[in-house]
Amino acid sequence: MDTATLSVSALYVYPVKSCRGTEMDAAEVSPCGFAHDREFMVVDGITGLFLTQREAPRLALIRPFLEDDALRLEAPGMSPLALTPVTSGPVRDVIVWQDRCCAVDQGGEAAGWLTRFLGVDCRLVRMAEDHVRPVDPRYAVGRRDRVGFADGYPFLLLSRESLDDLNARLAAPVPMNRFRPNIVVAGGGAPFLEDRWRRIRIGSVTFYVVKPCARCVITTVDQDSAVPGREPLATLARYRNSPRGVLFGQNLIHAGTGTIRRGDPVTVLA
Repeated sequence: MDTATLSVSALYVYPVKSCRGTEMDAAEVSPCGFAHDREFMVVDGITGLFLTQREAPRLALIRPFLEDDALRLEAPGMSPLALTPVTSGPVRDVIVWQDRCCAVDQGGEAAGWLTRFLGVDCRLVRMAEDHVRPVDPRYAVGRRDRVGFADGYPFLLLSRESLDDLNARLAAPVPMNRFRPNIVVAGGGAPFLEDRWRRIRIGSVTFYVVKPCARCVITTVDQDSAVPGREPLATLARYRNSPRGVLFGQNLIHAGTGTIRRGDPVTVLA
């Protein structure tokens, strides 16, 4: 395995869970993952249950922009929404999978804008600053490992070669955004090398590769049209299936904070 030329080829942050991501030249690693990654989330207006492209594919069409202390949302056919995120105010319980979290409601204007676009009664929330959501203890590296509103882990990593391998099997190739990674690496020379890694270093930050990512139907949603289909999940199921489902990409937990940049070398430590 020659990993001498491995480097970061892309970095992505998703300010609002399940909405479009932002490609970054550099990203700050904070205690919960990349700064501002999945900092906000859309929830059912009554139950507080998280909404994703599984239930509301049109989330893919919403573009969030974080600029200084403002959040702007854009979507086809809608006037842009600009709001100042609040860290105090009405707090409600929200649910992400099996986790119940404390979140700050971002107000009626944001709720109305999202409800009109998505066609479902919903609210925009931000994780309360004093709330700690731990990662699954079965895969945690340390007692303080935590995550924001991401499905379960601070980072998702995928290699460019793994996507190339998949696309060589598809009638119509799919872009990287179908898989919503935070870190994309390239230069290993073969697909799925990331399956064999246990610990890597990027810049000054060490990452533990703790669990393969089981993929869901979001991978079948065209991120430009919000139209779901069968691929690439149907093809992946033929050669990446497991008792846990279709595996593609790796979940990471980090040790320490810092900044990583596109082009940074990736060192495989274990």
